[in-house]
Amino acid sequence: MSTAIALTIAGSDSGGGAGIQADLKTFSALGVFGTSAITAITAQNTLAVTAIEGISQATIRAQIDAVFADIRPQAVKIGMLGNAETINTVAEALREHQPKYIVLDPVMIAKSGDALLEQSAITALKKQLIPLASIITPNIPEAAVLLKQNIDNEADMQSAAQALLDMGCQAVLLKGGHLKDAQSRDYLTDTLTQQWFSSERHPTRNTHGTGCTLSAAIAAGLSKGLPLVEAITEAKAYIDAAIRAADSLNIGSGHGPVHHFHRWW
Repeated sequence: MSTAIALTIAGSDSGGGAGIQADLKTFSALGVFGTSAITAITAQNTLAVTAIEGISQATIRAQIDAVFADIRPQAVKIGMLGNAETINTVAEALREHQPKYIVLDPVMIAKSGDALLEQSAITALKKQLIPLASIITPNIPEAAVLLKQNIDNEADMQSAAQALLDMGCQAVLLKGGHLKDAQSRDYLTDTLTQQWFSSERHPTRNTHGTGCTLSAAIAAGLSKGLPLVEAITEAKAYIDAAIRAADSLNIGSGHGPVHHFHRWW
């Protein structure tokens, strides 16, 4: 049986809770060999992002090319890209290398509220990357920005997910955690499936990296050959347990990270 391999293309989080660090932890926790292409370096902790420096386009492309030239990941997870130039670079590389699965998490805002994607890059994201994606995993604020509309309830989520699907991706998992219902419900739609995934809310401040972790977990499942619904189901179970175990870590004084290695520590 061949080793499952995934590539994360994202920014580095010096606090260790999100971005490249969260993705590689998630891959490892789920039995997948992780590779990476870093798009930006952030200085951040559980309270704020204090600095962002982008990696050169040549170096971003070289990282992706090096991984595909030798290691050949089955799935790619895309997180923080930062600007239109990086989006174009990544899209061009993926069109050339054609990985089997692409999981796009359209990262725009950090848990602290700091912007992680330039406004001018949103058009590039919609035109260049969304049509390449096997699945996109926006939360409600990200979907609202992409669609320029409010999303206030589950009916809005369903119509928004369809509108995002019409942008050309193969599937949409719209995350409903920002609604205030008793349960946190995510909505999946593709050309054949419409399905809700529900989990009980766990009151905690330690939710840094939840979006990165969920999308990385989906990529991990796909790299192992799981069908999409099964990959999402396993990813949801993993992030739910990681959130519930996060209080045992209690890192920092702001939004602490989830517990990626809750099964072992």
